[in-house]
Amino acid sequence: MDSNAEWLEADGRGGFASGTVGGARTRRYHALLLTATRPPTDRFVLVNGCDAWVETPNGRSALSSQLYLPGITYPDGAQRIEAFEPDPWPRWIFRLDDGTRVEQQIVAAHATPTVLVSWRLLEPHPGVTLAVRPFLSGRDYHSLHHENSALRFDADVSGEQVRWRPYPSVPSVLAVSNGSYHHDPEWFRNFLYTAERARGLDAVEDLASPGIFRWDLAAGEAVWVLAAEAAGQASPTPPAAVAWAAKLRDSERRRRQFPSRLHRAADAYLVRRAAGETIVAGYPWFTDWGRDTFIALRGLCLATGRLDDARSILLQWASAVSEGMLPNRFPDAGDAPEFNAVDASLWFVVAVHDFLQAVRVQERTLAALERKALQAAIEAILTGYARGTRYGIRMADDGLLAAGEAGVQLTWMDAKVGDWVVTPRTGKPVEVQALWLNALRIGGTWSELWAQIYKRGRAAFVDRFWNAAAGCLYDVIDVNHEPGKVDTAFRPNQIFAVGGLPFALLDGAAARQIVDAVEARLLTPLGLRSLAPGAPGYTPQYIGDVRERDGAYHQGTVWPWLLGPFVEAWVRVRGATLEVKREARTRFLEPLLQHLDVAGIGHLPEIADAEPPHTPRGCPFQAWSVGEALRLAEVVLAERPVVAPRRARAGP
Repeated sequence: MDSNAEWLEADGRGGFASGTVGGARTRRYHALLLTATRPPTDRFVLVNGCDAWVETPNGRSALSSQLYLPGITYPDGAQRIEAFEPDPWPRWIFRLDDGTRVEQQIVAAHATPTVLVSWRLLEPHPGVTLAVRPFLSGRDYHSLHHENSALRFDADVSGEQVRWRPYPSVPSVLAVSNGSYHHDPEWFRNFLYTAERARGLDAVEDLASPGIFRWDLAAGEAVWVLAAEAAGQASPTPPAAVAWAAKLRDSERRRRQFPSRLHRAADAYLVRRAAGETIVAGYPWFTDWGRDTFIALRGLCLATGRLDDARSILLQWASAVSEGMLPNRFPDAGDAPEFNAVDASLWFVVAVHDFLQAVRVQERTLAALERKALQAAIEAILTGYARGTRYGIRMADDGLLAAGEAGVQLTWMDAKVGDWVVTPRTGKPVEVQALWLNALRIGGTWSELWAQIYKRGRAAFVDRFWNAAAGCLYDVIDVNHEPGKVDTAFRPNQIFAVGGLPFALLDGAAARQIVDAVEARLLTPLGLRSLAPGAPGYTPQYIGDVRERDGAYHQGTVWPWLLGPFVEAWVRVRGATLEVKREARTRFLEPLLQHLDVAGIGHLPEIADAEPPHTPRGCPFQAWSVGEALRLAEVVLAERPVVAPRRARAGP
């Protein structure tokens, strides 16, 4: 496994611990204790990492490695890694020069901002001690920290507990250990984060180290628990360190209950929000976004039988409809909602439809008031879009949906740099029509009005989107609201007319022609390219500074989540037989799953380069990438109808 591959321990609140297999922190987001103070938002890095070393009668050996300017790795702990195992949580085995073997484990507790780190000897050796020096900051997780006089090194020591509060406005850090603590404040300067430097961002940080913990490893396991406490209030007295170890290791039972690594990965994205739940779009830098939530929910929740989670998420979002729109980012208290998404509301309608179908198939019950609330939200969305709402979103006379105005990015291809909207797609984008017509058909099950508009809109879609010269669909028609003007760019958005949604808009020869063309020009082992090679603006790699990367985001860059709609379309046009499903699993799903350990261990990345070797980029842990892989595995390519067993909510 690549030493730069990244592991993730999510806490179910939006906080997490993360790092690399080799131990060196390469991102500003790599940390031992990163907490969400208003789950899943307001994240702070509290404990960035640590140096660890072992002393034996034969000398001192490092177990850690840090990167420093100008490109120095020190100490040399990475070279002693003998083995790494990611399941059920990250576990390293270090072999010292004298043959001594030390195991290190890191596990985040579920539903609490707590991380356990432990070390133990794998074979008994006398005279072996462990020392650990933590690195603290107390900063916003997007920022970097630098030496300053305001930081407080003070430590409140009481038995097994040590408490630090570097800044009064951020949570304090509680460390519980079965070792000893020696206060020894020092600044460590010029940590270098190579992944940030490669992204054209600030990449150098200073961290504060208040002291050193020591353990006698020959006497037993070293246990170090790190927990975040809300600013100004202490947590209840925690159990002793060894009790923490036993408590957190009980969580192994929770992790073992998941039937696959993908199921276990899905759990990381389902997090608390206020009294309900939501979906984090990706780690390490995304929170919860409307579009991402509803796309990912069908795989993360519905395909895995987690209907209670889906219900909680959908009901929470249902209350946020405004003028027919759902915010693309869930508004926190005091925040202005961001409604810059034409498709988020429509994906919500699709997610509700699939949820209600799953409720019926699994013979579950849904309270009448809850069902009414979901239907009312759908009705409000359809009504708002039909009448017209923000950003020029309105139903046109042909029954299709027009959207967009200058300077606003409304579709999932939403990159924007300053005033530059990279892919504006103003007019009638093809996947937006597929979503709109699916939403109309869903609404048509209880309203003849929507059923009639669906018929008119679908006829217009079939008549107006077919590009006969190229044998595919236009990406946008009535571009910039100019009747008859079309965008012929070959993009993956057309696949939604055949797959990825409950109801296909095309079938027969035309559908097969679209699927074959997409396969020939856009398919890669990691997903679909966002633009065909050779097209104007095609960019083979997602690299460079912010402007360069955002300019490449939807200009060829591969998106793994798009493999879901493509494979569903591929199966549909071939009759969805058992043989076809098995072939699709072998040709498309299995190659994708081979990337589970390439970037984010056990997960799938946000994006990848358009050209071989299709290097993963963006977030290494992405909700809709994992969700669509699960939907493929458990729904689209399932060899027989499966009714997931009822199960209680997972415990701690």
